[in-house]
Amino acid sequence: MSSPKVLFGFHAVGVRLKTAPQSIVEVYYEATRRDARMRQFLERAREAGVRLIEADALRIAKLAGSHGHQGVAARVEPLVQQNSLDDLLDDLEATGVRNPLLLVLDGVTDPHNLGACLRVADGAGVHAVIAPKDHAAGINATVAKVASGAAETVPYFMVTNLARTLNELKERGIWVIGTSGDAPAQLYDMDLQGPVALVLGAEGDGMRQLTRKTCDALMHIPMQGAVESLNVSVASAVCLYEAVRQRSRSLVSPAQ
Repeated sequence: MSSPKVLFGFHAVGVRLKTAPQSIVEVYYEATRRDARMRQFLERAREAGVRLIEADALRIAKLAGSHGHQGVAARVEPLVQQNSLDDLLDDLEATGVRNPLLLVLDGVTDPHNLGACLRVADGAGVHAVIAPKDHAAGINATVAKVASGAAETVPYFMVTNLARTLNELKERGIWVIGTSGDAPAQLYDMDLQGPVALVLGAEGDGMRQLTRKTCDALMHIPMQGAVESLNVSVASAVCLYEAVRQRSRSLVSPAQ
């Protein structure tokens, strides 16, 4: 059985309280903090029937491995995730999802960037985030804190061979589109309404060469100022919400 892990911060612990309270072993809270946010949090925790333990800020910081815990940390059992990306895609197809939206991160090793990308992915309705097992950040307490609960809701698959996985996505009819500053086409030229996997590399290095070669197409985000590139989480947001915009156009009727 997997060992309990730690979540910290109001958002991360709050989402687990909402979605899977039975998986919470215990919640530590800073007893000297009595503001409205803490009172509301403790009320939700008591309603969920979780074990509450008073603690000082230092003890919570040691448990969380960070001083940015906001006075709240929880020991939780890992949630059961679908066994594989294939299982997820099969389930999507079985439930009528014909145009999955996937985010692929190649070489994103910073947990803060990963957490921010997961938060964006959740907001954009991404069905899964994919990364290589090597040279990529895994889910830890910092990622969960930055993701503000999205690490609990967005499936995150770390695959052994990213290029092979991209080819398997292509075999399923998913269009693999990479981002690169030197690509001739720009984001707004792309049709993102169908089944799409958007591939982004780490800021600076970008995608690895093999990943780049595996993509069906490349695009760039137009940059008007002196800055040459965006942080990967910001770039993810720009690309994903362009996909959201395109996919939602047909759903809004003009005013009569």
